[in-house]
Amino acid sequence: MSTLTEAACQSVLVVGKESAGKSTLISSLAGMPTGVANFRGSTVAVERYQTDRFVFVDTPGIFRQSDTETTRRALAALGKHETILLVAQATQLDEDLAELLPLVAGKQGVVVVSNWDRIQPGEAALEAIERLSHEAGIPFITVDGRCLNQHQVHQISEALLTPSEFTVSNLRFHAGWRIEPRPGILEHRVLGPILAAALLILPALATIFGANELANVLHPVVEGWLDPVVAHIQSTWPNSIRILLTNRTEGFGYGLLDMGPFLLVWALPTVILFSVILGVYKSSGLVERINIALHPYVRHVGLSGRDIVRILMGFGCNVPAVVSTRACSGCSRDSAIAAIAFGAACSYQLPATMAVLSSVSIQLGRSPIVLNLIYLSYLFLTTLVYLRLSSPRSGRDALNILMTPRRPFMQWPSARSLWRESRTTIQQFFLQAMPIFVAICIIASLLAYAGVLNVMSSGIGPMMAIFNLPVEASLPLMLASIRKDGIFLFAGDQGFTTPMTAAQTLTAVYLAGVLFPCLVTALTIARETNWQRTAVLLFRQAAFALVFSLILAWGTLWLL
Repeated sequence: MSTLTEAACQSVLVVGKESAGKSTLISSLAGMPTGVANFRGSTVAVERYQTDRFVFVDTPGIFRQSDTETTRRALAALGKHETILLVAQATQLDEDLAELLPLVAGKQGVVVVSNWDRIQPGEAALEAIERLSHEAGIPFITVDGRCLNQHQVHQISEALLTPSEFTVSNLRFHAGWRIEPRPGILEHRVLGPILAAALLILPALATIFGANELANVLHPVVEGWLDPVVAHIQSTWPNSIRILLTNRTEGFGYGLLDMGPFLLVWALPTVILFSVILGVYKSSGLVERINIALHPYVRHVGLSGRDIVRILMGFGCNVPAVVSTRACSGCSRDSAIAAIAFGAACSYQLPATMAVLSSVSIQLGRSPIVLNLIYLSYLFLTTLVYLRLSSPRSGRDALNILMTPRRPFMQWPSARSLWRESRTTIQQFFLQAMPIFVAICIIASLLAYAGVLNVMSSGIGPMMAIFNLPVEASLPLMLASIRKDGIFLFAGDQGFTTPMTAAQTLTAVYLAGVLFPCLVTALTIARETNWQRTAVLLFRQAAFALVFSLILAWGTLWLL
């Protein structure tokens, strides 16, 4: 978008509380292919959308009782714009107006009342809107949050061309209604948390038995197509280019062609499946019901209910999950990031871990399910212990109800919603994670070619005995500190690269997975916070990972 074109259009800042339907409204006004999120905090940055006459600036939802980064960004944007499109929810109209009107005093604009379809139609409701509009001196336009007709789009556009000034901060007249959604089974005191926990685990199980099975089918196909290409490059291309594309050290390829295609085979199905499941959860309102049901329990480890979905996103890709923590409270954001970095096994780590554990189990004549369940259970329990011991006391305080969300309305997800969620997540995967991944591949290839990785791994090799691991396990550990798919090095084509027992393999993949977050995630955390906080997080995570791995190594020695 050129500066000249944007300057010729009127800039309109769209503000409202979380889940008010701002992004959906903009999609209708701007003709963007956006769906309904029905998920609090789904917008985490100030984004711009241009039409022929307007530049709509979409802001994160304002949560006045919070100290989230998204709320700070939205409030900061208010000082830079004069024309405001204020979005208030019809179901809690009086509350929204009381909180938002003081923020836009002195600005010009229009009020859009979203979710009007949830209000019982009648003259009384329309009369209340007219009285509110008359007292505020601002046009009030009622719309269905999920679809705008052309007449409503025209109404809003015309009102923005001749905006009125927000002169009244506190309205004397009130609509007098507040509509709450009906409680469901997730609100049941006993069954609710159990069902919520089961729904929370579902995406991980779907990844293990769904995306991984698809990857198992695609892997040999891609490998069969790629092997001749790699052989041709190794035999004919210059050494300087070959090192970057097909460099192999100790039987493991560090080059772009060695890992790039397989990254897509293993990671992309997981990312897509997770995005679709999360799309269903978000657009239906189910994720907020899950958050509310689990909020009293996760508070004990320094989290709030709304943080859970951010951690869940990390099982697809840690990068967008860390970025989405902007919508977390300042009391719990560090804990949410720590949980993602430590316990959210991403689409690189989880498939690699499952593949290695399954391979080891088959070689030892065991059921693959047993080792996988032990790994997932231990990862879950140690993540809870890690958060409990590392989270600030303020985040665990029983009086801290800062980010307790309200129960949302449930609705059927639409195809547009699922496409929007999948498209956004896949774009983040390719545009944020992939460029850094390419850079890491190049750096790792050069380090491997120069022998630096072997020197580093041999240096820490003797320390492996502390964890009851062979010296050869040091190289995969080093690689997994850079890229989580390095865990694949623990298994060869027909068995083990390094023969290990079930207990040793379980310890090795656990330590490789939690010792550090991958380099892409670490850089994202540093960008979202700062280098000092990131260094503290990395040191603390490594310390806990070493202790937990020692317990696992010597505890399972007698069990497996």
